Amino acid sequence: MSLVKPPEIFDREAEWAELVNFIQDDSPFPTLGVVSGRRRQGKTLLLGSLCEATGGVYIEGTEAVPAEHFHLIGELLAARVGSPAPLRFTSWRAIIDAILDLETSTPLPVVIDEFPYLVKGSRELPSILQAALDLRRRRGGSPIRLILCGSALSFMGSLLSGDAPLRGRAGLELVVPTLDYQVAAEFWQISDPRLALLTHAVVGGTPAYRREYVRDDAPRSLADFDDWVERAVLNPARPLFREARYLLAEEPDLRDSALYHSVLAAVAEGNASRGGIAGYIGRKATEISHPLTVLEDAGLLAKSPDMLRAARPLYRVTEPLVTFYHTIMRPAWRELERRRADRVWARSKGRFMSGVVGPHFEEICRTWAADFADAEMFGDIPGEVGHGVVNDQERRTSHEIDVVVLAPPDGGPRRVLCLGEAKWGEVMGSGHVERLRRVRDLLSQRGYDTRSTRLACFSTAGFTPDLLASSRDEVILAGPELLYS
Repeated sequence: MSLVKPPEIFDREAEWAELVNFIQDDSPFPTLGVVSGRRRQGKTLLLGSLCEATGGVYIEGTEAVPAEHFHLIGELLAARVGSPAPLRFTSWRAIIDAILDLETSTPLPVVIDEFPYLVKGSRELPSILQAALDLRRRRGGSPIRLILCGSALSFMGSLLSGDAPLRGRAGLELVVPTLDYQVAAEFWQISDPRLALLTHAVVGGTPAYRREYVRDDAPRSLADFDDWVERAVLNPARPLFREARYLLAEEPDLRDSALYHSVLAAVAEGNASRGGIAGYIGRKATEISHPLTVLEDAGLLAKSPDMLRAARPLYRVTEPLVTFYHTIMRPAWRELERRRADRVWARSKGRFMSGVVGPHFEEICRTWAADFADAEMFGDIPGEVGHGVVNDQERRTSHEIDVVVLAPPDGGPRRVLCLGEAKWGEVMGSGHVERLRRVRDLLSQRGYDTRSTRLACFSTAGFTPDLLASSRDEVILAGPELLYS
């Protein structure tokens, strides 16, 4: 049976197809799936729609004591089996047995959403699930497709890792990501690529931020962008106003919120190295290993390796709204609460362009090179894409390269497919290309294969006439239209 994705679910074709494939597996035994992703990505809509389309069972975990969970689940299962009275449970073992033994002749999805809430009050639950699944593998059982879902990424990531009880038991491990920048522009119905880039630098690709959080209030034009920021983002009456704070509060492993906010603020301020972060918050570099790891596990920080110096990774905040909050909102929180958004934004726009939009534009350019540029653009399929720093001893300087594209390793000297520079709001000219040529020569001297390296200039403001007239065989000129093509 083909299950058509409901029209109210935007995009998510791949995720829907994976879920349908999982629940339609012809195994006669119960099987386990795990779905995760940060909040507000549409996981509940996906799984709820799946249950509605198949007659499945949807159980939503809440912050409650086990006895209340037992009662609520008893009511749901009673409705499923046609019992006039709620089923009475006194243990998780009895509930799991009842779920996995539901009578059904065809695969039946059972979703337990917000699974971390249930485990918070019953740490033994994953072990109970393991034992119940293993028992039915040996003796047989109903074709139940049990899907555990949660938004606490650090917890969900640990469910199937290491020596966790459920390791090796899942037939599906699906992460529902934020919408990529191109799909996000389509979702927000923004056709101007510059406006799309600015909007994405604030709200990223989280679907709920448009639908629920600003009630479909999207910036109508570049001229409307400033007003939109004030009325939709810096407005204390809109849910988006406090969202960045709540993202941290929802992660169960983030106990010292002040420390984690400070680490995120350090990275948002441009202190991307471990030493820079430690210096910003007044700690030793060895003392921030744990918060960095926790924030990475929570999906709020990502480590970006230097493509040309492997031991020099940099950190970046993965959620644009968090960067916007720490750069613009947190320093002026009291003013914003007193509804002085116009004053705050008037003095913060320059900081927004340099501290938020500029770095975000660089990351978008790297994403384009990794995910959207066709193989002909670089002469080969990219193996790795990132940033890089090259020391120039002769000129006593160092060159930061925004976009470094390397070919997959092939046993010989590492081939550099592309070196690129990204400038938001700056017209780029031959001087930028000369700097990239210098870096290409330095890399060639250090053993890299740069014979077919292309140079790329990314700019939202355009290019000088001499650069426009240069050879396209060597230089890629990438404006916003190319990034969104």
